Amino acid sequence: MELVTDLIKVILPAGLVLWAMYLIVSSFIKKDLVEKELAIKAETTKTLLPIRLQAYERMTLFLERISPNNLLIRLNGRTSNVVEFQQLMLAEIREEFSHNLSQQVYMSDEAWTVVKNAMNETVALVNLSARELAPNAPALELSKRIFEVIMEKNVNPSDEALRVIKQEIRESFMM
Repeated sequence: MELVTDLIKVILPAGLVLWAMYLIVSSFIKKDLVEKELAIKAETTKTLLPIRLQAYERMTLFLERISPNNLLIRLNGRTSNVVEFQQLMLAEIREEFSHNLSQQVYMSDEAWTVVKNAMNETVALVNLSARELAPNAPALELSKRIFEVIMEKNVNPSDEALRVIKQEIRESFMM
């Protein structure tokens, strides 16, 4: 019996010391893991932030380029009739969109949806305006009609998308 008591006297304190050491080492390891995770998140943010900002910048440029005002000024004089001008504008919008398609990865779903809607509204505006004119009418007539529709509706398709993008940048990056 004395042997069992002596064993308990030795094993119990050794077990308590071992358990305490386990808790201490475990807390150090957890703390180290948390610090490493924070360092990785900081590095990821440091790398990803400029890419995300660049995506928003590119989409802002896209929206400005497909804005009817800018689109008409940039493409004016390249074609002679309504049909050719309509096709040129639609091709330009599609090309710009295709060029920036990958930027959706870095944007929120809401912002991307608003950008797509602005593009679709611009395409609809061009098509609607072209339908109201004779196909062989001068290209300048299409430009005039697009401006008239914008004035009547008092809406530029890119404006709402630009507002959403600017707001999202303010909320996400200007903490």
